[in-house]
Amino acid sequence: MGELQQRSEFVWEIPARGKMRVPVVLYADARLIEGMDAKVFEQAVNVASLPGIVQASYAMPDAHWGYGFPIGGVAAFDAAQGGVVSAGGVGFDISCGVRTLLTGLKKEVVEAKKGRLADGLFYTVPAGVGSTGGIHLNHKQMEAMLTGGARWAVELGYGREEDLARIEEHGCMAGAVPGEVSAHAKQRQRDEMGTLGSGNHYLELQHIAEIYDEAIAGVYGLKAGEVVVSIHCGSRGLGHQIGTEFLREMVIAASDYGIELPDRELACAPIDSPLGQRYLGAMRAGINCALANRQIITHLTRKVFAEHLPQASMALLYDVSHNTCKREQHEIEGKGRELYVHRKGATRAFGPGHAELPAEFNEVGQPVIIGGSMGTCSYILAGTSASEQRAYSSACHGAGRAMSRHAATRQWQGRKVVDELAYRGILIRSPSLRGVAEEAPGAYKDVSAVVEAADRAGLARKVVRLEPMACIKG
Repeated sequence: MGELQQRSEFVWEIPARGKMRVPVVLYADARLIEGMDAKVFEQAVNVASLPGIVQASYAMPDAHWGYGFPIGGVAAFDAAQGGVVSAGGVGFDISCGVRTLLTGLKKEVVEAKKGRLADGLFYTVPAGVGSTGGIHLNHKQMEAMLTGGARWAVELGYGREEDLARIEEHGCMAGAVPGEVSAHAKQRQRDEMGTLGSGNHYLELQHIAEIYDEAIAGVYGLKAGEVVVSIHCGSRGLGHQIGTEFLREMVIAASDYGIELPDRELACAPIDSPLGQRYLGAMRAGINCALANRQIITHLTRKVFAEHLPQASMALLYDVSHNTCKREQHEIEGKGRELYVHRKGATRAFGPGHAELPAEFNEVGQPVIIGGSMGTCSYILAGTSASEQRAYSSACHGAGRAMSRHAATRQWQGRKVVDELAYRGILIRSPSLRGVAEEAPGAYKDVSAVVEAADRAGLARKVVRLEPMACIKG
């Protein structure tokens, strides 16, 4: 903390020193900086010491302590300069992300059926620790899913062909190698497709409470007073197992590659090494698992709406992940370079004109979906051109925890949280009252302050604010 230097109202820096190869750059206001655990700064400094890191080790406004990398951390590595890939820099829930569906219906229309919708979604989309669904994959189906992602799901009837254009990587991550995913990881996933899982994952009905940029909102199809549905989940047991196994292997192999780890949790391998390539193949398969999972949940959500509100359009706005390592082209000092960008608890935020955007978003930038905590608002932002230079086109991903889950259960009771939110008109459906206590709104930072910092720092532009109506929690 003593070495932290303020560069502007929303930009802070820890200059490179000692074994650091690059500085640390943090985007936040003074209050958010003061609220960050000291471990965040320590972890960001450790990341800055890894081989082949380019430009800086970045931390988003929602940064908090994580495994090795801070959650809300962004770092890019150049394979040509001995750069590494780190399983800890992706996280255990590979490709955890958010997608938002447009209902095209006014809040009043949905409010009248809110209870039935909440019950229908709760009984149709399994949630909770170890939850399983009605889909059971055999070996051949598992391999196809890990290769095809959301495209595989759509081909089986889970969703619409037009959904794919609105999904990161068009719904299918290239370079996936299912053979690098262990039999145990596949076994864990065999019955978990179409399930939310636990923790901070959710399926939420939200209404558009405020519009900050009418022009961009219009392009996105967002209208004041209308209802959207957001789905937040990832690669379930498969992703966790991939992370666990490769972290263990990377720790053992680090010394063989001549890598001095500042923290065992930063276990990594050279990108071009056999181990690095094996991890990338498995991680990309994990990304496809997450994309397929959210696609199936979308299909199940549409079925519930078709039963109660068949006039809802349920078109997909966008789907973007926040736990990945992607090979991307970025301009560094005026020259294009191929980099491996780790975003852990950070959302990709491509600005206007980026080649990977759907044509309809070309002039306004990518939708950036920022989930709040249970019972608080969420936001949709737009990627900016400035973000390319600030943090490899990255933004925050949510509020960020302010306390541990264990600490939250000491302070809140799940039943009381459910009742208090119901009094505010927000319905909660969850199989675990302990899980509700762990995810109490007060356990998180102020998402509005986080989003304001991201906006003011130029990482992404505020478009709309969403308020919750009903939430299905794991």
